[in-house]
This record gives sequence, C-alpha cells and structure tokens, in this order.
Amino acid sequence: MPELPEVEITRRGIEPYLTGKIITGVRVSERRLRWAIPATLAVRVTGRRIARVSRRGKYILVDCGESGSAGWLILHLGMSGSLRILDAGTKAERHEHFDLLLGNKLLRLRDPRRFGAVLWTGGDIARHPLIAGLGVEPLEESFDGKFLHAATRARKVAVKLALMNANIVVGVGNIYANESLFHAGINPRTPAGRVSLARYEALAAAVKSTLRKALTAGGSSLRDFVHSDGGSGYFQQQYYAYGRSGLPCRVCGMPIRSLRQGQRSTFYCPACQK
Repeated sequence: MPELPEVEITRRGIEPYLTGKIITGVRVSERRLRWAIPATLAVRVTGRRIARVSRRGKYILVDCGESGSAGWLILHLGMSGSLRILDAGTKAERHEHFDLLLGNKLLRLRDPRRFGAVLWTGGDIARHPLIAGLGVEPLEESFDGKFLHAATRARKVAVKLALMNANIVVGVGNIYANESLFHAGINPRTPAGRVSLARYEALAAAVKSTLRKALTAGGSSLRDFVHSDGGSGYFQQQYYAYGRSGLPCRVCGMPIRSLRQGQRSTFYCPACQK
C-alpha cells in the first residue's frame, strides 16, 4: 500500500498541473471503488477552479472551493492505486477507473484492486469522517518522543501496531514502521506501554529520518505504485529490515527474522532490536 512518502510524492507531482486549473468535467468507467464515486460528482465539480492540493495522512485533498461555496475532492490510492497526469484524450486502459478533466490534460486514477477512493464534500474538510479522527503528521514538529510516550501509556498492543495506528500518527504504514523500528533499535513486539521516553525519542527521530530519506529517494515502488509521471521510487534499495527475511542484517550480519502482526508481515533483527 502506498504510504506517506508515496502519497506526498504523488501530491507534489500533480499539484502543478491542478492548481489554478478549471475542471472541465469527469469521466468514470467504474464507480465501485472502496466507496462508490458519487453519481453527482460531475455536476458538483465541473466549472470549479482548483485552489490548492494538500495532503492529510494518506488522503490527497483537492480544494475546489469558490467564494461562498466550499468544496473538496478527496482522493485515496488504496492498496495499489496511482494518479497520473496525461494528455486529454488518452484512452483509458484496464483498471483505469476515473479521469478528472482539466482542459488539455487529465488526472487519471489507476486502481487494480479498487480499494482507492474518489469522494466529494462541500463542508469543512477537517470535520469529514475520514479526516476528523486522524492523528498527528509524523513530519510535523508536534510529533516527537514525548507525544508517542504520552499516547501509548495505557496501550498493551505491540509498539509496531501502535506506530501504524492512524488515530495516533498518520501515514506510517508497514514498510516505514519496520524500517523506523530497526533504526531505533526497538523490537516490534514490545508492548507500546512499556517503551521508555528515551526510546520513543529515538523512534520519533527514526520515523522522521526514514520518511525524509524515502521522500528524497522518490518513495518505494512496489507492485503497482508509480509516480504521477510514470517514474519509479528507489527507497526499496535502502531497506534494512522490510522484506529481508533470512538475509544478513546490514549492521550485525545476523539473519533478519519475520513474523505476522495485525495480518501484516514484520521484519526485524533479533540482535539489533531489543
């Protein structure tokens, strides 16, 4: 699943092509995504000028508000989706379900597994049910060890699962949780409530560093994810833990182990992560 770096890179890629542009229509070939694309979407967005493109967690938010008329297009890449900027008239292929028409260009959603979303709200975006309960952004100053320590005092769940809880912190999915815990030297099975403040300080720093390195590397291109221009990311070449089960640890040489947590694969070094 695309995580925060991949979503942010997508946002940065599409932003120059959307900001200031007038929406000339929409084209839908399959409404049945995670939630059905609203049947009235074309009526609601056509003719509106896009003011900005922002991100909250793994949601890309397209501000289509006009004077006295709020409006937001909410986009989510799901498990394997991607957004591409293409020339108008480019024929849709299999798994390409939605086009936002922008004159001589279009924004296209490709989503093979159909877990993505294209939604609309005319209200306060911060109060939308998908946005209101989201936790802190991990690259903001408010995300630090003190925050993590306070947020997990009563939690018996494993620290990795707490780190992936979007109600605590957003956008840290399986890949970057594995990598961050490795660099912080924390065993992913440790109960979240038993991790000390000092170790949470190390973990918060590792999360920020890992995400920033992933952004610099263009994210991780796995399965179906590509950039808005069709390019790939290369952070997967820098993995220390994720997907390396049985391979020697890059630090100590001991084989990386794997296990299942919350129906997701976890990778860790038994020597480096205590």
